[in-house]
Amino acid sequence: MNRKAPNPIDVHVGSRVRLRRVLIGMSQEKLGEQLGITFQQVQKYEKGTNRIGSSRLYRIAQVLGVPVSFFFEDIPGQNPEDQGFSETQSERYVVDFISSAEGLQLNKAFLRISDPRVRRKVVELVQAISTDTD
Repeated sequence: MNRKAPNPIDVHVGSRVRLRRVLIGMSQEKLGEQLGITFQQVQKYEKGTNRIGSSRLYRIAQVLGVPVSFFFEDIPGQNPEDQGFSETQSERYVVDFISSAEGLQLNKAFLRISDPRVRRKVVELVQAISTDTD
């Protein structure tokens, strides 16, 4: 039996739920507890396998501390001219970076550095090793 592929919008919204949950260091179990559902249901939401109803999405936004619109930012196939105050194409690399596993790890580690001088040195180090040699 062939199962229908998840809707790309549901996949995108789910990935944004996961992004925010991971950024704030919340487990799927904890989010599930806050919503009164199992962590398996949270997994299905995050994969886009199950759609998130509007009232549930509103509650997720409250728990994760973001506006509901956060989940719809950068929807695939959206015309950039129709995005209003949304980020520009050149700023999307930030979202792509933060969405990656390495970006999340680097961001979390960087935020744990309390000394501003050390933070500056880390930035200088990354700039030095990433200089294009072409």
